[in-house]
Amino acid sequence: MTSAPPRRITAVTLRPKSIAAITLVSVAGLIAFGWPLIVDPGSGLAHGGDAPLVFALLLPLLLAVVLAEIAEGGLDVKAVALLGVLSAIGAVLRPLGAGTAGVELVFFLLVLAGRVFGAGFGFVLGATTLFASALITGGVGPWLPYQMLGAAWVGLGAGLLPRARGRAEIALLAAYGMVAGLAYGWLLNFSFWPFAIGTGTGLSFEAGAPALENLHRFALFSLATSLGWDLGRAITNVVLITVTGTAVLGALRRAARRASFAAAPAFDPVIERRT
Repeated sequence: MTSAPPRRITAVTLRPKSIAAITLVSVAGLIAFGWPLIVDPGSGLAHGGDAPLVFALLLPLLLAVVLAEIAEGGLDVKAVALLGVLSAIGAVLRPLGAGTAGVELVFFLLVLAGRVFGAGFGFVLGATTLFASALITGGVGPWLPYQMLGAAWVGLGAGLLPRARGRAEIALLAAYGMVAGLAYGWLLNFSFWPFAIGTGTGLSFEAGAPALENLHRFALFSLATSLGWDLGRAITNVVLITVTGTAVLGALRRAARRASFAAAPAFDPVIERRT
């Protein structure tokens, strides 16, 4: 007789308006990352250097709307407390490895927490963790909104993975951690690539060129400049999830059961009369 996969615990309730807000900011984020492929080559945006700054100002406003919408009725006191603890842990973990061969210790925690507490919690945790880390390390700049949204997507995706148990669950999460680690790096590359190396090289963004040609140039740029970092992040995720996944998932699920996020408050009429 085999046991059923662990019941999915939802620490953040996603209502239709919250889902619509996440969808909106995700679409805006994809445009912010991939605008070089869709912008009119004759526009000033295609030839200027201010596009990343424009989106860097827009994304925090959209993220604020999403976080406010989720918090309104979807985030109770227990979830806020847990979010604060995990954000603080992630903010401390991130600078411990960043800067050494792409080793980043924070993403495995986003994957495991998103898996246990659901997609909404993972989205919020990714954004708040990167924001807290930037405050601690002084890493606040135009790149921060892109990092926050990328990390939010990592946590969101972990919460949307299919159900599994035991070794199959760890293998699923490790595979997702590898893909997410590579995708995060490539997304961040795309946010600055058009202006990174100027024009006239085989790796440069060419305004007006076909999308597939620019994607080919971008792939060559990423392979030449950041593959080692991206692989370091991906391998770190795989190793940490494989080694610590069972223990961390167990601890997070015990915390979730104690918090009883799904439990509805009940009032004892006898106690009410006595008070």
